[in-house]
Amino acid sequence: MKKGTDMECLLRTKIRDIPDFPKPGIVFKDITPILSDGKLFGKVIDVFAERYAKMDIDAVIGIESRGFIFGAPLAYKLGKSYIPVRKKGKLPYKTVETSYDLEYGSATIEMHVDAVSRGHNVVIIDDLLATGGTAAAACELIRKQGAHVFECAFVVELGFLNGREKIKSDVHALVKYN
Repeated sequence: MKKGTDMECLLRTKIRDIPDFPKPGIVFKDITPILSDGKLFGKVIDVFAERYAKMDIDAVIGIESRGFIFGAPLAYKLGKSYIPVRKKGKLPYKTVETSYDLEYGSATIEMHVDAVSRGHNVVIIDDLLATGGTAAAACELIRKQGAHVFECAFVVELGFLNGREKIKSDVHALVKYN
């Protein structure tokens, strides 16, 4: 969405700033007021669905954990497969994984080996794009399986953290903070 659209303005009124969370100096963007407003939450899903409805998408990928909140209803609305990308050790079947660096240490995410097929087009969705490490790792995971990341979608993007630079796919966010 372009800055200043009705949806962006409405979302900005609902997103709550929580200073010094989870640590001093961080201003956390709390999206739970969007989730607690059923009509607005539905509109968010509808806006994403309108964007992807006419595109050749095979699946929606939700990144643990808040990406699940938006990914599953979006996949349902589009009539497409929903695929969770989870932290290592959370999925019951054989998996493919990728590791990535965090500010202090590293993390690993994974998905089932049969979740996507070569040539599939997917949309990856999460609640917020910050530094881009997790989303970039999810893109790498999808590409390892021979699938194509059509776009990474977010409700909120913290543009001042330059996360989209790490993602080697198109990025779409409903609200961007610079």
